[in-house]
Amino acid sequence: MTRASLEKQPQDVAAMFDGVAAKYDLTNDVLSLGQARLWRRAVAQALDVRAGERVLDLGAGTGTSSLPFAAAGAEVVPCDFSLGMLKEGKKRHPELPLTAGDATRLPFADGVFDAVTISFALRNVHDTDAAMREMRRVAKPGGRLVICEFSHPTLRPLRTVYTEYLMRALPPLAEKVSSNPDAYVYLAESIRAWPDQAALARRLQGAGWSAVAWRNLTGGIVALHRGTKPAQKPA
Repeated sequence: MTRASLEKQPQDVAAMFDGVAAKYDLTNDVLSLGQARLWRRAVAQALDVRAGERVLDLGAGTGTSSLPFAAAGAEVVPCDFSLGMLKEGKKRHPELPLTAGDATRLPFADGVFDAVTISFALRNVHDTDAAMREMRRVAKPGGRLVICEFSHPTLRPLRTVYTEYLMRALPPLAEKVSSNPDAYVYLAESIRAWPDQAALARRLQGAGWSAVAWRNLTGGIVALHRGTKPAQKPA
């Protein structure tokens, strides 16, 4: 891992995602060995969206992750900082209100969403703690949060195999299916540098979320973290 590659400026990360937008969903399916769809399904189940609720899908990219919430009858707002991703998403899903926004300075009022979710994007935000505070700010009191992110496998043999895949197999595989394979070298390094499940839970608590818990998927390769915005105290 090179420190320089992990110190990209926000505009550099946005440009990187602009460059992979056209094949992003296909590439994710291939590189995750088909697991990406199962992980998205787990997010939808964990968030348990109901008809009429307002949902913020942060880091939504092309909007694929927002479709289950729309299908459930929710008013979903897909939000991303990559204009290239949003442009591609508008071609595919013109019915979705795709919105440009910085996770650390969200363009929404306080307390307007019943639920907030972010999948495989939090580790790409330059100030993770600020993003978690912003997600709390825009959630209603009692609002729900689900974070889906790559994490740390819990079994040592799986952790060894996974690390080898990330750093040895993933980059050459990305060259065959991605429009910008160098981006996936950065992604592999960012996954390795990401905090483990317990450390992320502590940071969520530090950002003001309560009832924080997590559940491992695929042996801890991915983890779902959940939290609730504390209800306002009566006056």
